[in-house]
Amino acid sequence: MNILDLVGRDRPLFDSDIARHDAQLRAVVGASRFLVIGGAGSIGQAVVREIFKRNPRALHVVDISENNMVELVRDIRSTLGYNDADFRTFAIDCGSREFGALMAAGAGYDHVLNLSALKHVRSEKDPFTLMRLIEVNILNTISTLQAARDKGAAKYFCVSTDKAANPVNMMGASKRIMEMFLMRESLHLPVSTARFANVAFSDGSLLHGFNQRFAKNQPISAPNDVRRYFVTPQESGELCLMSCILGGNRDIFFPKLSEALNLTRFSDIARRYLHARGYAPYECATEDEARARAAELIPAGKWPVYFFASDTTGEKDFEEFFTGAETLDMGRFGTVGVILNAPEFDATKLDRFLTEIARIRAAPTWDKPEIVALFNEMIPDFDHKETGRYLDSRM
Repeated sequence: MNILDLVGRDRPLFDSDIARHDAQLRAVVGASRFLVIGGAGSIGQAVVREIFKRNPRALHVVDISENNMVELVRDIRSTLGYNDADFRTFAIDCGSREFGALMAAGAGYDHVLNLSALKHVRSEKDPFTLMRLIEVNILNTISTLQAARDKGAAKYFCVSTDKAANPVNMMGASKRIMEMFLMRESLHLPVSTARFANVAFSDGSLLHGFNQRFAKNQPISAPNDVRRYFVTPQESGELCLMSCILGGNRDIFFPKLSEALNLTRFSDIARRYLHARGYAPYECATEDEARARAAELIPAGKWPVYFFASDTTGEKDFEEFFTGAETLDMGRFGTVGVILNAPEFDATKLDRFLTEIARIRAAPTWDKPEIVALFNEMIPDFDHKETGRYLDSRM
């Protein structure tokens, strides 16, 4: 199946800018040592592929998922093969003692890219998963950036999200707070980042779930009122690499909106997906009907689907890559916009956040309202949309 066809596009986004800067990208990558943190996730794997195929001096990958790391290596060996790079993987947690020992043992890296993240809106459903989200998205970013700086890195890249622009959920807000810390850290080590939309068929995404449901002969469900932008895995890797190599200090890269990047509904993608698989979508009125009729409909070439209006916590009505208060450079690239940032931050507020998180984490257990209140202090216009319903209540 062609991912572009499924998400309603007819061409890749960044081909012209990649071609224009290909010589520079290859020259920098070929002369550099890279560490990719979170490199076995969907975006991380895409970034690793973009670096590997440009023959770096060294490419080391860290990820907590041992199984995904194995698949990353097998995939690269089965497609790109081999080159002169010192290519190694380490199945460790970037917040662990083992990661510190790895950084202390090696020769250091020219570029450190952090792709690790808790990316799901559903991660805010309880205070325990939410605290893990804070640890991964904010605290580990700070610690890995400091480790990169201590070992003499020239650049640190960390992926953000479109949901950091005017956030309405805790995941997006965590990335916005992460960006605030990046502004302070940029005084000591150049940093850049990228905001982009949904990565089509990335691990754990709704579209990835279509593959899982299809493999298990289970009904497919999707909202019919949520419209989103999608990039392909390769495009996510290209944007991250361009930001890391071509971005200035504190630059945030994002895809320019154009006729090549269209909003599309999840329910429409579900229909295209099933047609591409040779099935006609059969709309059911309820989840119960979709489950009950799967065994009857699928052998007849029809696939049960349940489309619904979204009412879960943290769903943003529309997607945006920047706010009206941010300064943009829309002329540097043909397909990529850049948010320009001055090193502006409130050091007192940042320090208070770290102090309060440490205090909350030291308690025997945690309450979500206290954490939400702290986020509201950090982002006064944070419009958290709490409905009391979460995606775990959906099929």
